[in-house]
Amino acid sequence: MIQGEKLPVIEASRVRLRHIENADIDSLYAIFSDSEALRYWGSPPFAERADAVNYLADINANFEKKTLFQWGISLKPDDKIIGTTTLFHIDEKNRRAEIGYALNREFWGRGYVTKALNSLFKFAFEELNLHRIEADVDPRNKASIKILEKFGFQKEGYLRERWFSGDEIQDAFFYGLLKSDWNHIA
Repeated sequence: MIQGEKLPVIEASRVRLRHIENADIDSLYAIFSDSEALRYWGSPPFAERADAVNYLADINANFEKKTLFQWGISLKPDDKIIGTTTLFHIDEKNRRAEIGYALNREFWGRGYVTKALNSLFKFAFEELNLHRIEADVDPRNKASIKILEKFGFQKEGYLRERWFSGDEIQDAFFYGLLKSDWNHIA
């Protein structure tokens, strides 16, 4: 597993995955306060900047316990955080984890998530020696489904009424990616 006080930097073309710092609070707030960007997220958008401060505290507390690894996706060369990608529910014994990601809407459709995930999967399978990565996604989130399937994720289930998000209940598709199925994308 990951040792040390910070996540390792993972380089990708055009983006870098790095530890999220206090200086990134405004970027976190911009990402997670946008109701459109969080349309299919399992929790409501941040209402105030203090929510981002608390979120970063939770990220750091879970990193210390080694139960969640959440990187900031930063643009090269300015290193500004435009999104996050996360390995969570890490199960060392069974060599698996779940994946999550979010991107500031201003940067949608430019391939940044694909670049970030490609590098994250390489790290997860080769450095962390994971065997399986799982994802659940709202069936209406066509963009996220397209990204997962591009990497070789297989749809393994349909979970009815799995999440409450505000006043709405959401279904979920459950996806799995085995190391042997991973499609390395340049």
